[in-house]
Amino acid sequence: MRAKLKELIPYVIIVVVVILLRTFIITPVEVVGESMENTLKDNELLFLNKISYKVGELKRFDIVVLTNHNEELIKRIIALPGEHIEYRDNILYINHEEVTDDYSDDITNDFSIEDLGYDVIPLGKYFVLGDNRDNSADSRVIGLIDKKDISGTVSFRFWPLNKIGIVK
Repeated sequence: MRAKLKELIPYVIIVVVVILLRTFIITPVEVVGESMENTLKDNELLFLNKISYKVGELKRFDIVVLTNHNEELIKRIIALPGEHIEYRDNILYINHEEVTDDYSDDITNDFSIEDLGYDVIPLGKYFVLGDNRDNSADSRVIGLIDKKDISGTVSFRFWPLNKIGIVK
């Protein structure tokens, strides 16, 4: 009996490690909808990294998973705390300087942070957009995103197999 229990120990350790990894570090997430096309398509599967943004800083153009009214959304960070954001004539301006935004083929309608009632993005908040600007409920609609509502970042697609790899 003792020998059989000893044989089970490696399997128990593997199960515990997998549970801990999935709970605290990395977990699969499914793309739902068209808001991130052409970068991400509906039903693709990605790995959500739950720890990267906690040990480092979120950066402009990171793809994040966030919770808004109990719904998981996948969006791209466009502007960071303390920044002024504006789109004018389909050009992104951060702190009144032009920034290249190659993630959308759509026309991004003019708007600025003032449209949301701020001069700059407050600390702990982020401005996010979907890459499919014509079909995305993002910060233009739902407002700024609190850091606490961000579950993590995604940068690796594992399904479908013909598209496996790093996502930018």
